[in-house]
Amino acid sequence: MENILEIKNLRKTFKDFTLNDISFSLPKGYITGFIGPNGSGKTTTIKLIMNLLKKDGGEIKVFGLDHIRQEKEVKNRIGFVYDESHFYEELTVEEMKRIIAPVYEKWDEQQFQSYIGKFALPRNKKIKELSRGMKVKFSLAVALSHHADLLIMDEPTSGLDPVVRSDILDILYALIQDENKGVFFSTHITSDLDRIADYIVMIYNGEILFCTRKDELMENHAVVKGNLSLLDTVRSRNLVGIRKSSYGFEALSTDKGTAAAFAKEGAVIDKPTLEDIMLYYTRKEHSHA
Repeated sequence: MENILEIKNLRKTFKDFTLNDISFSLPKGYITGFIGPNGSGKTTTIKLIMNLLKKDGGEIKVFGLDHIRQEKEVKNRIGFVYDESHFYEELTVEEMKRIIAPVYEKWDEQQFQSYIGKFALPRNKKIKELSRGMKVKFSLAVALSHHADLLIMDEPTSGLDPVVRSDILDILYALIQDENKGVFFSTHITSDLDRIADYIVMIYNGEILFCTRKDELMENHAVVKGNLSLLDTVRSRNLVGIRKSSYGFEALSTDKGTAAAFAKEGAVIDKPTLEDIMLYYTRKEHSHA
């Protein structure tokens, strides 16, 4: 399977945070979700990919190209949508477009105007007068109007109403029908990824916990609830985020065998959501197991 993005041993150290030699890859033709609590390193990773931050070590290849030595070629093929507005707030939508369009070799004016219509974006309104949802849609219109092969999105749906979020997810799903494209979608709204992601990468405290197909992730994990006594009778090595109370315990099982063993002893087994998986893994260090 060909990768559209490859990261090897990427490192960045700040005074109070370290991105610790992370490695993962994104296969072409899929939507990859990037999850983790705020402050885990999601935005830092994306800024390093986009060369907005200087890495301390490691390798980043996009489309098989070095992201620094071949930066212009790489960025021509990336559509970037992120949480903060990076447009000149005093300009109108149309004026801003005139500045952006010449930057991209494959700018498609017809496509841009089509998205402007589709998103009902007011051409002559100043950027600062647009709602948050409108700003994201404008950012997305720009990203999709130069035939980008990789869409990188940093918290694009944060703070948007469910209807706008659903519209954006539909657009991403349509985009990925082209098997040569890829989407890297960083978010803490895991329900969006429950709906559209093919792969999930999870980062926590600057380290990658897993990078796997979403279907496999959901299949291999289970929420286990039962009496405290079960923790003594069933081997619980493959449980994370154990929480105990006077009513019993709950935890996340990381393999099918463990879940089956607890079920045999009368525990309740539930299918997890992505949010469950993220919460249990980040609770791991506070477990009383």
